[in-house]
Amino acid sequence: QVQLVESGGGLVQAGDSLRLSCAASGRTFNNYPMGWFRQAPGKEREFVATISSSGGNTYYLDSVKGRFTISRDNAKNTVYLQMNSLNSGDTAVYYCAAQTRRGNYWYASLYDYWGQGTQVTVSS
Repeated sequence: QVQLVESGGGLVQAGDSLRLSCAASGRTFNNYPMGWFRQAPGKEREFVATISSSGGNTYYLDSVKGRFTISRDNAKNTVYLQMNSLNSGDTAVYYCAAQTRRGNYWYASLYDYWGQGTQVTVSS
């Protein structure tokens, strides 16, 4: 069992930066690839970024490549999402999740553990 708690969201202006954190409880955190997803009003939840269990591999949604960076500190049971050059298209509730099933990392159905989400609002 893994419990996830996100923090770091807020209201910012276009061009600003934010760093989201996701604190995990549970001894098996280090075993799971971790992902960040987001859901904007009226839209489906979409994959944003993922990081392997060791932190050695990362993958991103095309629209955030070069602006967002996912990282993890397994000693602190925490995964981060550094978001730079934010724009209004990034406005959404951001969720972290633990991937417990094998498969293509962009499928939300492969993630069994989810946080409650943190709101990111970017004003233009």
